[in-house]
Amino acid sequence: MARSRDIRRCALQALYQFDAGSADTPEIVRDSLAQSAGDDDVHEKGFELAVRAWALHEEADAVVAKLAPDWPTYRQPVVDRNILRLAYFEITSSDTPPKVAINEAVELAKEFSTQKSPLFINGVLDKIYKSQREVDTASRDTTSGGAE
Repeated sequence: MARSRDIRRCALQALYQFDAGSADTPEIVRDSLAQSAGDDDVHEKGFELAVRAWALHEEADAVVAKLAPDWPTYRQPVVDRNILRLAYFEITSSDTPPKVAINEAVELAKEFSTQKSPLFINGVLDKIYKSQREVDTASRDTTSGGAE
């Protein structure tokens, strides 16, 4: 578990840098991770996770904007929006169990963000998880013909 969390920490650091304008210079971001905690494998896996999450950041931002209209992306703390992007990727596009992704996102928020951020992140991600479950259920029903 600690290793997975270290990978997510590295991914969050890389996403923060991408968000700050370094998306066009991924090698600089990769090099900066070498200065953070963890070994080379953790840094590389964290970087790869960040790249995959960043590829979906516009989609994640659009989904979050619909679910939290009072908190558009530009109003969210940089750390929070990148935690949401990372967790969105994990919930929708990875093998990570959604509840694990949500829990890990909340833990990252507790560690790196404001006192209110864990509740906000948990609430938004719970809505994403529920809507994703509905999509998955509808997809299975369509594939199986809707009847059993």
